[in-house]
Amino acid sequence: MKFGTSGLRGLSVDLKGRASALYAAAFGKYLLRTGRAQAGDVILIGRDFRDSSPEISANCAGALTALGFRIFDCGNVPTPALALYGLERKAACLMVTGSHIPADRNGIKFYRPDGEIDKSDEAAITAEAAEIERSGQAPVVGPAKMEEHEAICRQLFFERNAMLLPKGALSGLKIGIYQHSTVARDLMVDVLTHYGAEIIALGRSESFIPVDTEAVSDETITLMKRWVSEHQLDAIVSTDGDGDRPLVADETGAPLRGDLLGLIAANFLGALTVVTPVTSNSGIDAAGSFAVKRTRVGSPFVITGMEEAVAAGNDRVMGFEANGGLLTASPFDVNGQNVRALPTRDCFIPMLAVLSLAAARRQPLSAIATSYKLPFAAADRLENFPVETSAALMQHLRASDENLRSFLQPIGAVAAKSDIDGLRVTLTDGRIIHFRPSGNAPEMRCYVEAGSEPAALDLLHAGLNRIRGWAAAR
Repeated sequence: MKFGTSGLRGLSVDLKGRASALYAAAFGKYLLRTGRAQAGDVILIGRDFRDSSPEISANCAGALTALGFRIFDCGNVPTPALALYGLERKAACLMVTGSHIPADRNGIKFYRPDGEIDKSDEAAITAEAAEIERSGQAPVVGPAKMEEHEAICRQLFFERNAMLLPKGALSGLKIGIYQHSTVARDLMVDVLTHYGAEIIALGRSESFIPVDTEAVSDETITLMKRWVSEHQLDAIVSTDGDGDRPLVADETGAPLRGDLLGLIAANFLGALTVVTPVTSNSGIDAAGSFAVKRTRVGSPFVITGMEEAVAAGNDRVMGFEANGGLLTASPFDVNGQNVRALPTRDCFIPMLAVLSLAAARRQPLSAIATSYKLPFAAADRLENFPVETSAALMQHLRASDENLRSFLQPIGAVAAKSDIDGLRVTLTDGRIIHFRPSGNAPEMRCYVEAGSEPAALDLLHAGLNRIRGWAAAR
């Protein structure tokens, strides 16, 4: 088991065994030891639609019940819905999900009663798990009594999103919802219908489909292009498996970048401080009337950055990731309503922000996207790329300027570099290429920026080919 950029991750077959009970017990012991919870307190558990998630949820519930906690089963709900309900009840939460990664893997996201855990919490939970192992204690594995709370959790999240826009704000838009196996599929229908949009439900699946909103697959793009043509859609919306990352495609079926959605959402909220990882588009810094703070990739780092901004006295603080997931550290006044802070990734505000902008301007989403004049950016990944190989590559590139120069020589000359997270290189002609191992899966990611879309795609393909070639030559 390993904590990645957001949550614990591992093979489903392992998590269906004692591993999930072990880490749930470690989390429970950590809450008790630090005084963040007491025996008898409620802990919420939600899950995605992976085949392994019900069994893993039951294991977690059994381990936590053995420590004296009461378990509320929130069922198949989006991660931000579970987190919001946890904040309302001042209850810790576990979300069983592998997010966008394939179904042979799964994971657990942990929330304290006051919000998502940070990197120091991850280290402490890992230490608690190791201590349980050393002591020879056997965490309880198996089902436990749980109280049904899915409807309450779902309704609370619907009400939050139903007050963000004026009545009928999306009237006149025909929107496809790619439902696949995301836990947000029914809530998306409810929320967008509430605002007057005409909805076409598409691609609902009873088996799990991994959808990565940051590196949208060619298969998904082909589907969306076909659907917008068949149904004459103004947009298609979707999310990843646990509903905390938005996917929005324009009237041609082309997906909008997540960091563009984050920028539009920042303007929609009237943010004054925006925290975002180094992988988000470099043009964001000059694209709005807000201060920008850059972090490493992963919601825990964004949350820490937001907390630091709030502690420094800043107001209207929010963050977003390059995948489009939006987090708020301050309450915001939106549509005459006070919307409480939700410092965990959410897909609904970015989705509603861009759709309402298109409706208000009476412009297609493609025109909205180009109006921001951001550098053209692209990203992709090499899947099933051994973690050891990606670590060796990063070590090689960081070892000397000569290694980096030689690696990039067929692509361009190095002007500057940053290793905040992975290795981000600015070339002498202004293009940017960024190599970064995934924190969640055996994948190597590449992010690029260039002056045109063809140039960005050419740079992306060149970067991926350099990675493949280096790995093959080892």
